[in-house]
Amino acid sequence: MRILLFSTAYLPFIGGAELALKEITDRLVDIEFDLITAKLKRGLPDFEKIGNVNVHRIGAGSIFDKPLLPNLGFLKALKFHKKKKYDLIHGIMASQGSAAAYLFKFFNKKIPFVLTLQEGDLERNSPLDRFWQRRIVKKADIITAISSYLAGFAKKFNKKAPVFVVPNGVDLEKFKKLEARSKRGEGKTIITVSRLVKKNGIDILIKAVSLLISYVSLLIVGDGKERKKLEKLAQKLGIKDKVRFLGSISPNEIPKYLSQADVFVRPSRSEGLGSAFLEAMALGLPVIGSSAGGIPDFLKDGETGLICEKENSEDLAEKIMRLLEDENLRLKLAENGRKLVEEKYNWGKIASEMEEIYYETVNNYSGI
Repeated sequence: MRILLFSTAYLPFIGGAELALKEITDRLVDIEFDLITAKLKRGLPDFEKIGNVNVHRIGAGSIFDKPLLPNLGFLKALKFHKKKKYDLIHGIMASQGSAAAYLFKFFNKKIPFVLTLQEGDLERNSPLDRFWQRRIVKKADIITAISSYLAGFAKKFNKKAPVFVVPNGVDLEKFKKLEARSKRGEGKTIITVSRLVKKNGIDILIKAVSLLISYVSLLIVGDGKERKKLEKLAQKLGIKDKVRFLGSISPNEIPKYLSQADVFVRPSRSEGLGSAFLEAMALGLPVIGSSAGGIPDFLKDGETGLICEKENSEDLAEKIMRLLEDENLRLKLAENGRKLVEEKYNWGKIASEMEEIYYETVNNYSGI
């Protein structure tokens, strides 16, 4: 089988969508994958093979690569299809990459179009983005979504296409359960692994930490456009010494930092699924999150984690202290969380689900 993939960006390990694509395709060695994507950064090669994917980048590595991708990607796809005759096209997220897939599908109706929804901030897009997003969703023949929340969004705008929930997963070898956690002194450590953008609610977390007792500290792994604003907030609240901004960390190093913590927290304002939660749960950390987006798929209050109220730093502070003070609850949530990840969110199972969707789509598609 030959599959033509479309994605707005492909720099492995910078985000959940890119990581999911690599983890799945690496396991489907009997399928040939070509990927059309924007270059976005100067110095990146126009072509390289990453795992099991032939990556073809379009553009000059500038800010114009994304807006030009729908048209240039469509033309590139037509050229490739003349040579290889693809069995299926697959768009990753309903953005510029999948807009190229949309145009390709418009002129190649006999080739099935699979769309994967990974987006975590659907309601925050611009009117133009929402317009194209919904047109792409309507054009898809099969839709996979990483959470029930995104599946519900897809069903609102495409009544005909089958919709499957296929979540992102966790590398269980990398995120191994900790049998014992060595602690430095008597302090308690909260950790979050997040892009520093408004949707992830790190400002709420910093405000909550300011309400906690002195021996609680916060590690923030990740970077983003809100970093300076968040640093100023920590300073304003008088907890600059309690909050460490670690910046971008190699994915291979993240388990080391998680192992230093007692609780993982991310009070998201919106969330497609929340892979960082799952990684913490796999490692054996209890987690706290809001009920935004796809988080309720895995976070059941009092069973696999604790749910905090949205936009409420006082409630979050209370939930954090509850976990820090109740060892039995911490152990229960950690054990239940790890078990859930093992059963539902391992990449081998997820890759098998995608493989089945690919083959059933190609074998059963009527081209109408």
